[in-house]
Formats: sequence, C-alpha cells, structure tokens
Amino acid sequence: MTEEADSPRGERIAKWLARAGIASRRDAEALIAERLVALNGRIVETPATFVADGDTVMVRGQPVATPQPTRLFRYHKPDGLVTTHKDPQGRPTVFDALPAALPRLVSVGRLDLTSEGLLLLTNDGELARRLELPSNGWLRRYRVRVFGNVDEKQLAYLARGITVDGVSYGPIEAGLDSRKGANAWLTVSLHEGKNREIRRVMAHLNLSVTRLIRVAYGPFQLGTLPKGAVEEVNAKIMRDQLGIGTAPRIQRGVDRTPAPPDATPPRARPPRARRAGDPHRTPWGAKPRSGKE
Repeated sequence: MTEEADSPRGERIAKWLARAGIASRRDAEALIAERLVALNGRIVETPATFVADGDTVMVRGQPVATPQPTRLFRYHKPDGLVTTHKDPQGRPTVFDALPAALPRLVSVGRLDLTSEGLLLLTNDGELARRLELPSNGWLRRYRVRVFGNVDEKQLAYLARGITVDGVSYGPIEAGLDSRKGANAWLTVSLHEGKNREIRRVMAHLNLSVTRLIRVAYGPFQLGTLPKGAVEEVNAKIMRDQLGIGTAPRIQRGVDRTPAPPDATPPRARPPRARRAGDPHRTPWGAKPRSGKE
C-alpha cells in the first residue's frame, strides 16, 4: 500500500513513532508486531494504522509525546561505549553518557565499542533512517591506525570493491598517511559502512586495526569537537545540507580533524565542503562516567 504522508486520516503510526524518536520505522513496526503499541487505549494490530491530531499513543504502557521539530547533533564518541539504548551485557552506552537535558535521541548508524569519533544523533527516527541509506551516496571518512606491513598496491585495489568471507564490500578509498615501524595511519573512505567493515577488510590484508576514528559522515565533520562532547547542528545548516521535505543534498566533506600525536599530516586533498558545524555554539560535555575511557 502506498504511504499517505498527508492523508486526512493522519500519519502512519510507525513513521509517527520514528519522528517521535522512539525507534526507527522498522523497529517501530517490530514493537507493533509485539503488541506493545496502543492508540487511544486499543492495541495497534497493524502498521497500516494512522495517528491523527489529538490521538493518544502509548508504547509499553507509557504515553508518547507528539513529535517535536527535528533536531540533529554531532557527538564525539569515545571508545568503550556501545551505540544502543540498552546493552544486554550491561556495558555503558552512548545514551547513558549524554547530558540529561537532551531530548530522547537515536543514532544515525553506529560505531562499535572500540571505535571513536563522529556519531550523528537525532530526535527524528525517520531522518536517521534516511541518512543511513547507502543510496544517499554520503561518504564516511575514517582515520585508521593499523599494525602490520602496509602494501599500498593492496590498498589501491580496494577501490574495486572486495569480498571477504562471502561478504561483498563496495569500493573503499584507502591511502597511507604515515608509517612508524610496524604501525601506520591510513585515511579510509567508504559509502556504505557494513558491520565492522573496515576491521574485516584490514584483517583480510593482514593488518590489525588498533584505533579507528570516524572524522566525517557526509557533510558533517568531527572537527575540533572534544571527546565526549555533543553539539547541536544549527537550523541554517539543517536547511542547507538536508533540505526541507526533500532528500538530503549530497555533498562530500573535507576532513578537518587534527591528526593524532603519533601521526604525520595526511596527504593534501582538495577542499570539498565547509564544515557542517556551528563554530559559535558551545558544545555540551558528556556527563562523567565510571571506568576507563
């Protein structure tokens, strides 16, 4: 059935829940399948249910507030945090570390436990889903420290795509920035970002990833945002980069993140876009958490 975004009946409930920041649309549909969503006191039986103005929606018995205007944040994720709201193993999460004053947020994609750097967060699950789509063509750029013998010819070959253990990966741009003994820093760029893609591809090249930092996600840059801090993307940049009611405008970002102390500057690249942050906004620092960072 074709979605009726502006139907007189309202908005489909899964999309409504996604915009409310409860979950992605797919996860909202799973909540409905588990009979955890109620509309005006009745359990919702199908995602083909519409929410109109004045309706009451509850998830797991708790009322859900009407979706608020879309907000987007840049967060500098430290290692040691998982990108999930709850972890079965009890590990600290990104959302545990965020300041309490922020609204309920969902992540745009994920960074695994030991990965660092730029993580986009939004109160709009529908926007998160849209920004994650590989069809947007947004480039994800990383600084990667590896241990092992780097063969630049092998790195160049990754631009053709590669299959590792039966999993096909699209073209990967990888270049050597510096080398010191058995350690080296690479700049790695890709458009899709499958689960643990960089680590698995590097392992296939007999390289062990010892540090992985995401420095750009499309036009949004990590820049000088301190580790553990979060900064809201201002309204003008939201309009310029994402548009209003349209698909995101595709722009590749320029990496402005300072190199780690033991790395030499990367090879020069022509500028592609200005940093999509707000230099006049003071970022929130993440609240303290116990354990080693």
